[in-house]
Order: sequence, then C-alpha cells, then structure tokens
Amino acid sequence: MRINVHAGHNPDGKAACGAVGLIKESTEARKVKNEIIKKLKAAGHTVYDCTCNNGSSQSDVLRKIVAKCNEHTVDLDLSIHFNAGASDEKGNGRTTGVEVLVYSDAGAAKSRAVKVCEKISALGYKNRGVKVNAGLYYLKHAKAPSMLIECCFVDDKDDATLYRYKDMAAAIVRGITDDTTPTKRPQTFAPAAGALKAGTIVSFVGKKHYASANATSGQVCKPGKAKITQVYQPGKSRHPYHLVAVSGGGGSVHGWVDASDIKE
Repeated sequence: MRINVHAGHNPDGKAACGAVGLIKESTEARKVKNEIIKKLKAAGHTVYDCTCNNGSSQSDVLRKIVAKCNEHTVDLDLSIHFNAGASDEKGNGRTTGVEVLVYSDAGAAKSRAVKVCEKISALGYKNRGVKVNAGLYYLKHAKAPSMLIECCFVDDKDDATLYRYKDMAAAIVRGITDDTTPTKRPQTFAPAAGALKAGTIVSFVGKKHYASANATSGQVCKPGKAKITQVYQPGKSRHPYHLVAVSGGGGSVHGWVDASDIKE
C-alpha cells in the first residue's frame, strides 16, 4: 500500500498544539505517527509523513497538512489525534476510549476504520466506534480515503495509565493492514506481596519517585518513613504506590513508587 500519515496539530509550545491533560496530544501523536511509519516501512509499504510543524494557526496547520497529503497518490490517509473532554483525571476504573472519524459511511476508509477501532479496543480501551463527520476540514479536503484516529483521551486517568505509544501504533497498523495477529495488551507489573493500603506508614528505601503511576523517568529521593496516600492498580501500574514523607521521618519522597521501594 501507499499511505499518508500525519500527527495532528503543531508541536507542543506552538499555536494550535492540541489537547493537554495527563498526556500531551501533540507529543504523543508524533510518537505514535513515527512508530506507525517505522512499522509500515518495515513491512514494505510506501509511507509519506505529512505532519505540519510550522503552522501559524489552527487553520494554517490544517491547510498545510492537506496540501502535503494531496501531493501524493495513496491508498489511505491517516491523521493521528488524541481526544479530550472526559474530565476524569482521578480515574473511575473505566476507559473513555477510542473512536475513528471518517467523511462518509460509504467511503473506502470505513471498513479499515472499523478494524482500527477493534484493534485499539483490544488493548483494553472502550470502543466508541466509527463516526461520520463530513464537516472536518481534513476529511473534507483530503483526496484519498481518509480517517482521523482519536487514540484515547488525554484527560482520563484510566486511558493515560493504559496508554503505550508502541502498542497504540501496532494496533493501528494491524487495523489498516488487516493483520489478524492477536493484539498484545500492554505490559503489566507484579503486585506487591502483602496488602499495602492507603494510610499505611512504611519505610521508603531511597530510590526514585515518579510524577505518575506509569511515568518512565523519576527523581531520586532520600530514604525514610513515609505514608501511602494512594494505591493505583497494583499489578497493572509501574509505580502503584503514592508516598509522602512523614514529618521527622528523614525521607524526602513525594510521588509514585513501586513495591520494591517499600518495606513495611
């Protein structure tokens, strides 16, 4: 296949840079886009990156994206986005999920859009389905069969916790290429031995703490006594336990840690 792919919006920090919540749409859309391109090229497909990084406004970004897309004769056009509006930053145990927008129910992109929703929802996201929107500038003006993929919600804690850009990209590639390989769910993590509960006073051993339960980079803190203030999905999160140093306990932790960082 010949495929156009682009990440929606300008890069973060510029005008029209997309939704920001627990994750940033522009940053994550570019990660997913890059991974999609890598996987498609490795499989022998011809892929064009039509991302705009220098738009002066939302309308200018859209015009530049469509102009890049329409330079190429392709079988399919993909726009990668992340949704917003869930307003569930604390988490309710349910994902808000994935949806894909197409120009027409009768369009050539519809069947692939259905499969993309199915593959992403197999990761654990709610399937919000394929929706027709003939008013979106990109879908209206791109000449190839096109879909706008709203991967998940930036302001839903359950979505953000589940999200991994490589898993998301792999699911999208499987959807558009009709790959029947079973979807691999994101990596899970072994729960702590024993019952660590919010309110328990523990000894923090002095490793790193993290800004969120699934962050990949953190800061080193001093060991000492700390209180577990929140517990988030042991066995599913990288760092399920939120600790705050106890006054006079000697520690400096104030963030998320994993079970190996705690002694009861």
